[in-house]
Amino acid sequence: MGDDRALVRREPEPQPLSVAHAQPLAASYNDRIRPLLDAVDKLRNLMVMKEGIQLPTIVVVGDQSSGKSSVLESLAGISLPRGQGICTRVPLIMRLQGRRQDESTKLQLEFNNKIVDVYEDHISDAIVSATDEIAGSGKAISNTPLTLVVKKDGVPDLTMVDLPGITRVPVHGQPENIYEQISAMIMEYITPEESIILNVVSATVDFSTCESIRMSQMVDKTGKRTLAVVTKADKAPEGLQEKVTADDVNIGLGYVCVRNRIGEESYEEARLEEAKLFDTHPQLCQINKSIVGVPVLAKNLVQIQAKIMAKCLPGIVKKINDKLNASLAELNRMPKNLSSVAEAVAAFMQIMGSAKESLRKVLLRGEFDEYPDEKPMHCTARLMGMVNQYYDELRNCPENDPRTNFLMEELEVLEEAEGIGLPNFLARTAFLTLLQRKVKAISSKPPSFGVRAWDYIEGVVIQELMRQSENYPQLQSWIRRAASNLINKMREKTTAKMKEIVEMEKLASYTCNPEYLLEWNKLMAQQNLFMQVINDEYRSTTMVLEGIGQVDVRHLRNHKQLLQQAFDLKMRMTAYWKIVLRRFVDSMALHLPFSVHNLVNEEMEKDIVGELIRPNGSSNIERMLEEAPSVAVKREKLNNSVKLLRESAKVVARIMDRIAIDGDYSD
Repeated sequence: MGDDRALVRREPEPQPLSVAHAQPLAASYNDRIRPLLDAVDKLRNLMVMKEGIQLPTIVVVGDQSSGKSSVLESLAGISLPRGQGICTRVPLIMRLQGRRQDESTKLQLEFNNKIVDVYEDHISDAIVSATDEIAGSGKAISNTPLTLVVKKDGVPDLTMVDLPGITRVPVHGQPENIYEQISAMIMEYITPEESIILNVVSATVDFSTCESIRMSQMVDKTGKRTLAVVTKADKAPEGLQEKVTADDVNIGLGYVCVRNRIGEESYEEARLEEAKLFDTHPQLCQINKSIVGVPVLAKNLVQIQAKIMAKCLPGIVKKINDKLNASLAELNRMPKNLSSVAEAVAAFMQIMGSAKESLRKVLLRGEFDEYPDEKPMHCTARLMGMVNQYYDELRNCPENDPRTNFLMEELEVLEEAEGIGLPNFLARTAFLTLLQRKVKAISSKPPSFGVRAWDYIEGVVIQELMRQSENYPQLQSWIRRAASNLINKMREKTTAKMKEIVEMEKLASYTCNPEYLLEWNKLMAQQNLFMQVINDEYRSTTMVLEGIGQVDVRHLRNHKQLLQQAFDLKMRMTAYWKIVLRRFVDSMALHLPFSVHNLVNEEMEKDIVGELIRPNGSSNIERMLEEAPSVAVKREKLNNSVKLLRESAKVVARIMDRIAIDGDYSD
């Protein structure tokens, strides 16, 4: 089946047109291929293309007035609608079948889920009526297809899709964007690699200016799946041989030149006249007989059709099976219909269990396998980043700049705390006063950070709960509300905890951290240099102090009495304040994981599940017994998809079995 020639019968050498024109158009067709064509037509009727599975299709395109209808009439042996403007307003699927001995001639139209038998004399009117029913009685177009089945003597076994002719200028009654609508429809049909493009062009025009040629070149640059039919050869015979030989527009499958039926000619008479034209016309007779005449066109189309089917069928089988397996798997993943409160409770507990396990992964253990590409759900890393940012905010806030009014606040506090006592004695009240001022200045930051952290955690928790309960959308608003209420409680606890820590830092000054004394001693080592600058009025008034930065000391020369104590107080506070800030951060870094641990392992089940099963929550669990409309629609869609794909699989299985039994179709 991998060989494109596998389903193509070897044909005899082309006969002179004087002989070939008298044979039925289907004479060159291998009847053993017909089951393959029938199988593809059945797949098309099953609308398997809605499942994203493309079928091999001959798509007929052409500019308006290119003679497209005449070509199709000659192949089908019937009259199609004619007139001014767009005659084809919907995709017309033409299913041609040569009549066998035990079959009767039959013409049918299939549209809007009905089948209408039609007499041959009335086929044109019937097509117009069916088109009006599909697209309306005006001049608008529709993408809903109309299928014409033609089963009669002499027609080739072909299935083609005829599309509206391309027009750039809308006539009266047509939409202003008629060109865009038709172009979009044509591109939809000719883009798939499985499509063969039958491009109908008039001999009277320059091929390179044809819009249909331009469109086919957009999707088939090399022309490997484009066949050109040159109509009206009798109207512009001069130079036609050079045009089809030069192939300036890359028609990979070649050209076939034809003569249109004229006036009241019968199809048999038209073929005789066509044969005579290409046999006797001084210019047209020079064109190779293998590329002229409707019989040659029919033969080429049948061979191309068999070739593309042989090439595509194995891929179609695989795609149908893959799609069927995927639909079955998705259907199996859907929740079963719940029939009792007990089943609903069990299903809800399963939701909560899965949500808790996923939250343990992302919030506690730092595992991101369920959200590999969603960085906001990499929670341990995001929370650590938030804590680090919190520390930076504390250190860099304006209230913590030690250079602002350098030593003036310390001098003020010392003057207010001065009393009877030993000289150079540092009063504890002065240190506590400064400490309380500094803590108060940043007292809003720890609680506000706790609020931000829980806002983030709330988003993660709700996203996970929504993911686990997506099959029960009737419960999601209630679950979201219950989760938000729970997070609010946790947020309030954190706020209270941080406020408590702030108050503790105001009331006591203590640390056992040895870094405090080390830092203080290092800072105090600069005191002598500092006093030298103060006492020497000829020295610069700016200096750089380690741990402080560059400061201006001019304003301090009038406060020499308390300046050494103020310097000592400043350095003690500088060393101690680093430890205070770290305690704020450390306490939050310990509190958050502890609170999240309690949330996931205890509070969620106690609050959310408890709310569900208590008496006033019974209505919530009962909602699970009513399948949500979106889930019901999804289930029905999947069931329909499975049914369609199973029927399609049977169709292709039968044809594959036949191929296996018959062996090589190449004769």
